[in-house]
Amino acid sequence: MSTENQNKVVSSSEDFDWDAYASNIVVTDKDRDELEKLYDATMSSIAENEVIDGVVVSLNKREVLINIGYKSEGVIGISEFRYNPDLKVGDTVEVYVESQEDKNGQLTLSHRQARALRSWDRVNQALEKDEIVKGYIKCRTKGGMIVDVFGIEAFLPGSQIDVKPIRDYDMYVDKTMEFKVVKINQEYKNVVVSHKALIEAELEQQKKEIIAKLEKGQVLEGTVKNITSYGVFIDLGGVDGLIHITDLSWGRISHPEEIVQLDQKINVVILDFDDEKKRIALGLKQLTAHPWEALNNELKIGDKITGKVVVLADYGAFIEIAPGVEGLIHVSEMSWSQHLRSAQEFLKVGDEVEAVILTLDREERKMSLGIKQLKTDPWENIEARYAVNSNHKAIVRNFTSFGVFVEIEEGVDGLIHISDLSWTKKIKHPAEFTNIGSEIEVVVLEIDTQNRRLSLGHKQLEENPWEVFEGIFATDTIHEGTVIEITEKGAVVALPYGVEGFATPKHMVKEDGSPAKVDEKLEFKVIEFNKDAKRIIVSHSRTFEDVNRAEQDTQRTNAKKATKKLKDSIEKTTLGDIAELAQLKDDLLNKDAEEKLSE
Repeated sequence: MSTENQNKVVSSSEDFDWDAYASNIVVTDKDRDELEKLYDATMSSIAENEVIDGVVVSLNKREVLINIGYKSEGVIGISEFRYNPDLKVGDTVEVYVESQEDKNGQLTLSHRQARALRSWDRVNQALEKDEIVKGYIKCRTKGGMIVDVFGIEAFLPGSQIDVKPIRDYDMYVDKTMEFKVVKINQEYKNVVVSHKALIEAELEQQKKEIIAKLEKGQVLEGTVKNITSYGVFIDLGGVDGLIHITDLSWGRISHPEEIVQLDQKINVVILDFDDEKKRIALGLKQLTAHPWEALNNELKIGDKITGKVVVLADYGAFIEIAPGVEGLIHVSEMSWSQHLRSAQEFLKVGDEVEAVILTLDREERKMSLGIKQLKTDPWENIEARYAVNSNHKAIVRNFTSFGVFVEIEEGVDGLIHISDLSWTKKIKHPAEFTNIGSEIEVVVLEIDTQNRRLSLGHKQLEENPWEVFEGIFATDTIHEGTVIEITEKGAVVALPYGVEGFATPKHMVKEDGSPAKVDEKLEFKVIEFNKDAKRIIVSHSRTFEDVNRAEQDTQRTNAKKATKKLKDSIEKTTLGDIAELAQLKDDLLNKDAEEKLSE
């Protein structure tokens, strides 16, 4: 059948007798091939693995039917379009031809693959042209959300979801929103999108309009948008302002949550604003009168008041006697004691205290308080309570190189000079004698009322033993001692009765010529005793040197006696004795002569 005849048949299909045609005409193979070619020519030319546009012809909860001009429609799962909840019949969508005909003869299409193939070009184009794109929020991730944009998983930072802080990220999951592509990493194929960027431009214009109408002192209604440790951000209807924590309440607060809550509507006053930086400083406490203005006019210096400790520092404590009205108790006004201490030793935050007003300045809104004034000054009648030569117990509070500071009672301090600690021991530092916090007995030696200080002694509790020692450690007496310390100048020797002596190096040489050592017990001879200076000089060498010297003296004496005896004996020889010796000599000479002659 020719094309012309075919067109005639088609154009006159309403008048065509199909029954006669079916019973009389015979279609040859040639005619069938021509008809198939003619039919195929009416279909779109498609190829597998190609991305083309198609039209949505129908959709339900499970599937979307797509017409691409082929002999059959393709079916795509509705899940591939979840990023676009507004999909409707007649919309043009891009599809990827996976197969012209599957085993069931069905055209197989994919919208997801089509988007993926074109997505990178499209997302780069969106960044370049600052276009708005749609994306489907798939899930949460660390720091933000994962968004499906053109089939690419893009990152939506938490700070870019909205201009307001997000308290519930999960509410955005499974939602489709508009975004702007703000950053692309070409190397790692990372895409960052922002929803906040879409609304910032509009808000910026609103801010300019709002700030242009602002005036200092103006009262506005706002909504608590965010609460931080340092203040509260208030939404004034398109522009934010900050109420610093110090402007929330006249009284002290530890956190803004004590005053306001999220989403709460409150009235605020404009304290200041910056046109350029778009900063607005707001106040809440300024809407009420300052508490100092309502302070009782009859309150005066010397009156007693009660309050709560709200702030502690080393130098003192701030006491709130009414919201916004505070007084300072300096640490020096907490105790009559003159020891340096911190306020934490006396009070803690939250304590209810009674105090006396020391100064009051209503104009400067300052007040100083004291609590030691509630007690009697311990220095009143001090001479009667701590008379000279009276004995007391005290607590060691501090050391210096020259003595020990003690406290007999709170506010009554004294100094024990290092020389008044012991009659016998040579103390180089008070730490050798006692410890901080220890109890020690003292004797009042002197009272200094002007400086509120007592001069005290400890050794005076006992009689001066040096009066007795003068007889015990007399010069040339010998005592057993232990070497307890050796220095370049000499050695310290522990003697009986807790007394210490000193020996120079030449007096520490033993009889064998070796020097004495620490902890060695030896005999020592006293070579000097000074009661006033409380000094005893001893020597070990003298103990054997003096003995040797005595023996030598004895021998020398004996020798002198023998010599004298011999001299005396010689002086008693008579002349007769000398004559006899001469006669004896002559006799011997004569005898020798005779013997020679006889020979």
